[in-house]
Amino acid sequence: MQTSILKKYCDARLPWYTIYPTVPEFSAAVGAKACEKWLSRLPADDPVSLYLHVPFCRSICWYCGFPTTLTRWDAPILNYLEVLREEIRLVAEQAPQALPVNDVHFGGGTPTLIEPAEFLALMELLRCRFVFGKTATVAVEIDPRTFTVEIAEALGAAGVNRASLGVQSFDPIVQKAINRIQSEAQTAVAVENLRQHGISRVNFDLIFGLPNQTVQSCVQSARTAVAMRPDRLAVFGYAHVPSYMKRQRLIDETALPDNTARAEQAAAVADILVAAGYCQIGLDHFALPDDELALAQKAGRLRRNSLGYSADTCKTVIGLGTSAIGRLGDGYVQNELAAGPYSRHIRAGRLATSKGYRLTDEDRLRAAIIERLMCDLEADVPAICAAHGFDPIAFLDSSERLAMLAEDGIVDIEKGFIRVRPEHRFVMRAVAAAFDAYLDRSPY
Repeated sequence: MQTSILKKYCDARLPWYTIYPTVPEFSAAVGAKACEKWLSRLPADDPVSLYLHVPFCRSICWYCGFPTTLTRWDAPILNYLEVLREEIRLVAEQAPQALPVNDVHFGGGTPTLIEPAEFLALMELLRCRFVFGKTATVAVEIDPRTFTVEIAEALGAAGVNRASLGVQSFDPIVQKAINRIQSEAQTAVAVENLRQHGISRVNFDLIFGLPNQTVQSCVQSARTAVAMRPDRLAVFGYAHVPSYMKRQRLIDETALPDNTARAEQAAAVADILVAAGYCQIGLDHFALPDDELALAQKAGRLRRNSLGYSADTCKTVIGLGTSAIGRLGDGYVQNELAAGPYSRHIRAGRLATSKGYRLTDEDRLRAAIIERLMCDLEADVPAICAAHGFDPIAFLDSSERLAMLAEDGIVDIEKGFIRVRPEHRFVMRAVAAAFDAYLDRSPY
């Protein structure tokens, strides 16, 4: 990719567009009362997704941008689970009846720090309060460094059928620079334990753009990952935002690769994975041809949500736990970020919603365009506008950013149909940004 293109369009400030509008647009004007009303209006027969956030870790990785808490003991986790169970009850009571569930995701943090018996009890509660479909996906995020045979057995017994393993890099030099020492053997043992207990669908997370990372180390990490044959891989670019995430101040900024090096790393990893038989999915995911993501992409029904790319077609996401984001029919809601305020609200018998956003018709239209661009690298803007009752001219002719992208050869536009050129896939966030009404519109 041309250096001039990278300098112009690889802007770290651009959102990842997992949701639209993005979290900075959320406000306290949408709180617990609004969330209660929105939950009560959910269609009783429409399947929903559940996201449960478990914020605890045994050690803190310096690169991590998620809200997590360090704990060496189980007591804080047990206290948190007590509150989480109460929140599940409160949320379920707001709905008109027990809602059908198609997808459950335990995120973190490290959800598998929950003791096996506690995890089984939590799953039993969810199945009591919601109606699980026979083919429901139940996924959990795993840190191989703390994963045990006992928790693998519990996950299998609880009906978990997909696991996502944090790997990031197999390079010990990079691992030391991000405070995450994790051997290849630890990862391989975790994968084997999962598969032995019936959890055959396995995902890996890799990251490029980390301190001391090189193209060679990225390639070697990709090759090591491929040898374990995960069903899919997410290959994220490290986002260095120390002003927002204080732990990232422990990272040596002088050891971070520049945009050109980052693009070379991403392209090299993509080449390895595609050569190994993985399909490239959107911006940063790769999946085996028979994986749900690859099938969804082929069928034109790939989705984008707060967890990244998904084959889940549920319109509603119910977020549970600290900082969890929900997507309801009327808009977005987010729980309190800190455990203290979150617990106080739930123990007082009220939802812990701290902020949110009420969607407008134009928001829904822009979100649909952005989602198709991020998922398919193309969007039929006139067709999407027609489906939402808008004139496409206002969204095409008035966009200086879109015109700039076309002039620089990033996109092709024909009668309002936009295609991102495959060689410029890694700057597709800049294309999506052309339809973001809340982003600073000053030229690059």
